[in-house]
Amino acid sequence: MKIAVLGAGAFGTALAISLAHKGPVVLWARDAKDMQHARENTARLPGCRFPDTLSVTENLDDAVTADVLLAAVPMQKLRGFLTDHAHQLDGKTIVACCKGIEMASGLGPIAVISDVLPGATAAILTGPSFAKDIAQGLPTALTLACTDENMAKTLQESLTTRNLRLYRTTDTTGAELGGALKNVVAIACGAAMGAGLGESARAAVMTRGFAEMQRLAAHLKADPVTLSGLSGFGDLTLTCTSTQSRNYRLGMAFGEGRSFDGSTTVEGAATARAVDALARDNGLDLPITAVVAALVEGRLDIQTAMTSLLTRPLKEERNADSPDRL
Repeated sequence: MKIAVLGAGAFGTALAISLAHKGPVVLWARDAKDMQHARENTARLPGCRFPDTLSVTENLDDAVTADVLLAAVPMQKLRGFLTDHAHQLDGKTIVACCKGIEMASGLGPIAVISDVLPGATAAILTGPSFAKDIAQGLPTALTLACTDENMAKTLQESLTTRNLRLYRTTDTTGAELGGALKNVVAIACGAAMGAGLGESARAAVMTRGFAEMQRLAAHLKADPVTLSGLSGFGDLTLTCTSTQSRNYRLGMAFGEGRSFDGSTTVEGAATARAVDALARDNGLDLPITAVVAALVEGRLDIQTAMTSLLTRPLKEERNADSPDRL
C-alpha cells in the first residue's frame, strides 16, 4: 500500500521517516527542494536523516496518488487546506495527524474532513508521542480511530512499523477528544509548575483535568474506555510532564510571567477557547478549561487563575458507578 504524508512539520516528518523504513513513502512539503537536498528537515527535525525510501515533493499531485494520505496539518489550518485541495483529496482515504478542536465550528479533525470532503474515508492517528522519539526509532504506541472497522484494520496493519505500534478503535469521538483536551490540561499543568506550585499541584490538575475530559466525552456520547487509553490518559501523562510538549511549555511561560514564541503552533491554546465556548453553550462545568481559555485570551493573570481554582466549592469525589461522578 502506497503512503504519502501531507505536511512536513516535525510530526509529519517523523511519521514519514518511520513509515519509510517499511517501504516507499512520499512527503509533501512546501520547501521540498531543501529537504531533498539535505536529506533531513533541518528546520523542524534537525539531525534525523531521511531513509533512501523517503522522497520529498512540493507537487501535491505526486502525493495524492497514494492509497493512504496522512494529513499532518495543524488543526486550525486543516479546513483551509482541505478546501483548497478538495478536487484532489475528495474520495481519498485521509488519516488526520493533528489534535484539537476547530474554533469556528467546535468540530474535531475527522468531522472537519467529513464536512469538507464527504466522499473521503476519514480516520485519525493520535496518542502519546513526540516527533523526535518516532524519528529516532524509539518505541511508540498510538491509537488509530476509524468508524469503518474493516478500514481500521487495514490502516492498523499498513501504518504499524518497527517502532510504531497501533491500537485501533471505532470510537472516533473519544480519540479526537482525548488528543485535543489533553493539550488544554497540559497548559494548566505547565502553569502550575511555572508558578512554583509544585508537583503535587500538577498531579491534582492532571487528575481533575482528566475528569473534565471524561465529562465532555460523556456528554458527546464517546466511550469512556477510549479516554482511559492511549489517546486519552496515555497522551495526558506524556504531555503534562515533559518540556518537550509545546503546550506544557506555554503553560510554564504563563506561570513564570514571561513571553512565549508566538510563531510556535500550540494547539491547546485554540482548543481551550473552542471547548470553553462549547461547555458554556451546553451548560458543562469545565473549570480548568475555562481558566486556560482566560489565560490564553489575557482575561486572567496566573495568580487570579490559580486562586479561582483553589477556592472552588468543596465537593465529593464520586465513585465510578455514580452518574454524576465527575
